[in-house]
Amino acid sequence: MTPDLRARLTRIVGPAHLLEDPDTRASFETDWTRRFTGKAPFVVRPGSAAEVAAVLAACSSAGQPIVPQGGNTGLVGGSVPRSGEAVLSLRRLDAIEAFDTVAGEVTVGAGVTLEQLQHHVRPAGWDVGVDLASRASATIGGMVATNAGGVRVIRYGPMRHQVIGLEAVLADGSVISRLPGLLKDNSGYDLPGLIAGSEGTLAVITRVRLRLIPARPARAVALLGLPSLDAALEVVRTVRAAAPGLEAAEVFFPEGLELVLRHARISPPFPGRYPCYLLIECAGPSDPAPALAAALEPLADPAATLIATDRAGRDRLWAYRERHTEAISAEGIPHKLDVTLPAGRLAEFEASVRTALARACPSARPVLFGHAGDGNLHVNLLGIAPDDETADDVVLRLVASLGGSISAEHGIGIAKKRWLNLTRSLADIHAMQAIKRALDPAWLLNPGVIFDPDSFAPPVPRLP
Repeated sequence: MTPDLRARLTRIVGPAHLLEDPDTRASFETDWTRRFTGKAPFVVRPGSAAEVAAVLAACSSAGQPIVPQGGNTGLVGGSVPRSGEAVLSLRRLDAIEAFDTVAGEVTVGAGVTLEQLQHHVRPAGWDVGVDLASRASATIGGMVATNAGGVRVIRYGPMRHQVIGLEAVLADGSVISRLPGLLKDNSGYDLPGLIAGSEGTLAVITRVRLRLIPARPARAVALLGLPSLDAALEVVRTVRAAAPGLEAAEVFFPEGLELVLRHARISPPFPGRYPCYLLIECAGPSDPAPALAAALEPLADPAATLIATDRAGRDRLWAYRERHTEAISAEGIPHKLDVTLPAGRLAEFEASVRTALARACPSARPVLFGHAGDGNLHVNLLGIAPDDETADDVVLRLVASLGGSISAEHGIGIAKKRWLNLTRSLADIHAMQAIKRALDPAWLLNPGVIFDPDSFAPPVPRLP
């Protein structure tokens, strides 16, 4: 960092929020998986949108590239430095501002965590449409930037669907704003929709206006042991049609459950072992348990079915699914590949990917779990070196061959960019690059994420 840039940034944010000490920077330089890490020349922590704009203007004039960072819960290497980028932390933008309890809308700073927002709006009878296990650390700005999905997509859609408007800063420090946000607004391009899911490559999100959902206090959770993923998908189809209020349909498998039991030190849900486990949650203004139980009765084995309606019981059943991530990380540094398949090919993929991995990469230990209602499976690979991408190639090629997407909700980051051309045409990629060049001509915002300047980096051969 040049003396001039240091002086400018110190004036903007104050010396306490310009971090250069290696020990102080360390937590900002490695992502959640521990697979991706780098060194930042500094970390800057602005406390307002105006400070973000001033920081970006200063860095732009100095030619200093930036990695925007929220809660640093990303899994594809897109939130940490790689080649001399500084980290722009948005955590101090943590104000919850306008909350319209009549319309069910709220404006929040990019650094507000999902859990903070949930606690703020629930007493007024509202909730956030997206929920995920990292709620205590995932920030709203980061969730919008990556178009986070989570467990409720089956009912409410991903983060992009919750965004009414936003404020963001471009690489040169200019501010674009669509706040407070209107449900009906067709005045030009949908910039919030474009910035959502752009992984910090187009602009730095500073404030977001979200639509909320009515809180549904009555909830029922069921956990089932089933003979196959096909059987689980049939249960989901039946419950979706017969029981109102389906909000989550999560699947996991014996290898993941065994890790959870060992690392979380909890008892197994059933005496026996099953090839597939399905967790379902329904919610509504009144108790959804009777309708859920009636829908499950012809399909589920009573000896392998648990239903809970009280908070402690629901949390106990959810733990078998939500504690997968920490249990996998306790085993080692995983390769984390979240993918989406067409609904009709999800079971085919689950069986085929195990076979393909055993043949091509015998040392890989696949641990699968995911969202049965929207076709999204998280393929976690243990037992392979962090930089060995043989197994990644097997998984992502299989996904593409079955008509799926190589990224369901975590983004491309740097982990998947060389496979982008498997599911995006050259015309698609050139169009995205043109947008990037228009908004960030010097490639200072998260350079190298999604694709490299003017040529996505080196692509794998397309499928025949």
